[in-house]
Amino acid sequence: MRIRKIMSEPVISITSEDAIIKAADLMRRHAIGILPVLESWCPVGVITDRDIVIRAVADPERALDQAVRAVMSRDPISCQADQTIAEAAAVMGDEQVRRVLVLDRSEHLVGVLTVGDIAREVSEELAGQALGEIVEFRKNPDR
Repeated sequence: MRIRKIMSEPVISITSEDAIIKAADLMRRHAIGILPVLESWCPVGVITDRDIVIRAVADPERALDQAVRAVMSRDPISCQADQTIAEAAAVMGDEQVRRVLVLDRSEHLVGVLTVGDIAREVSEELAGQALGEIVEFRKNPDR
């Protein structure tokens, strides 16, 4: 099965110039924990509810009216819409992420795939294997 069959769409997104408070409001209104950050329909990062809490709310130097670029995570992990679910699960495990952006052949964002999507739509076993890799402690100085 291909990613495009189960990915979440349409995608709620934001730009790097938008305010952090706008990102938080979008997450609240849409009951989501991640927003892709787009420039010309291409992802340049993501902002998560955790990014907002750790990098903005808990940091007295930052204000919620600052631009998203101040707290977003750069170089988001992505997959192609025509890849298999198993390939996406392997990427999630390797990169230790629960959500990946889904791109088309032009590198434009077309969806988001989560471990929950895999469990709900494909296989709880495959999702569980991916989640095991995601939460596994790895001694990695780059993270």
